[in-house]
Amino acid sequence: MPPPAVPGFGNASGFEFRVLDKTGSGDLQNTADVTDAYLEKLRTRPEIGQVFSSFDPSFPQYLLHIDQEVAAKRKVSVQKALKNLQSLIGSYYATNFIRYGQMYRVMVQADPKYRSQPDDILKLRIKNEDGEMVPYNAFTKIEKIYGPEQLTRYNMFVAAMINGEPAKGYSTGDAIKAIQEVAKENLPRGFDYEWSGMTREEILSGNQVYFVFTICIIFVYLILSAQYESFLLPFPVLLFLPIGMLGTFTFLWMFGLENNIYAQVAMVMLIGLLGKNAILIIEFAILKRSEGRTIVQAAIDGAIARLRPILMTSFAFTAGLIPLMMSHGAGAIGNKTIGSAAAGGMLFGTVFGIIIIPGLYVIFASLEKKQKNEIKA
Repeated sequence: MPPPAVPGFGNASGFEFRVLDKTGSGDLQNTADVTDAYLEKLRTRPEIGQVFSSFDPSFPQYLLHIDQEVAAKRKVSVQKALKNLQSLIGSYYATNFIRYGQMYRVMVQADPKYRSQPDDILKLRIKNEDGEMVPYNAFTKIEKIYGPEQLTRYNMFVAAMINGEPAKGYSTGDAIKAIQEVAKENLPRGFDYEWSGMTREEILSGNQVYFVFTICIIFVYLILSAQYESFLLPFPVLLFLPIGMLGTFTFLWMFGLENNIYAQVAMVMLIGLLGKNAILIIEFAILKRSEGRTIVQAAIDGAIARLRPILMTSFAFTAGLIPLMMSHGAGAIGNKTIGSAAAGGMLFGTVFGIIIIPGLYVIFASLEKKQKNEIKA
């Protein structure tokens, strides 16, 4: 499994959720059986590429039984015995020291030859209250058992974590919908599921992207209205933006990428970049219009005058995105998505914008002229 797209959100990319045992029975084997049956059903869905769970109640391990009465007779503190065992077996960070300009950590731990076998634990010693070294076998027994390697709880319930990735051609949204449908049909009574990691954030964010785009469009409209001193002339800029969005989705489809947070960041960025190209043409057309040119001639002059700067900056920006589109290794999907989304939107917006923006200016400038004439009349 590749690492998560956002470091710190889960252990791997794709989706992540937990199967919760709300029965309160404490039967870990039953939780594992329900989880395995649920995974088998998920693997039959075409939206799911791969899915697995690390929950295993039959993991071999050793359990230490400490006889507290015997430990008390030997004047050994159980708490100190466990802390000492943690240091000898699992290591303990003591201090730092500097040598040759480098800082090194000092870790306290028993030599490997004294902890190579499970029975070696019983040969270790702990100092009691009288300063005597008492072996662990005097008050400790070791038993080989089977159980989960790590028992986790989620919302106070015993939980089995499940990770997976959507199949090729499907988004995480499709996988989430499939997980919900399978859970509704197959999870028995007393069991439920909860999202975690990046998937939880994705679901909580919901349709926030639409609100973000709406706010961006409103701000652009208000700023251009103040700049042009008109409520109609900003519309050529705003109505031209969907052309760039079309290029974004076209490139995402061509390269088999998803419309995720990276693509949405690229689209927000394109609102400013493509809006800048439209503003350059319209600003120059308004200037020519104030010099007495007709609306059509002003639009043509604006497109011709701004053609070279727009092509130069837009194609240079698109060329700079090519390394992102061809990236490999860790985080490549995120780089490819934001690079392809921005490049496609900029390419489509530049090529079609040279024709569409002057036409939109002619339409809305004519409407504004007609409106002013009616007000004067």
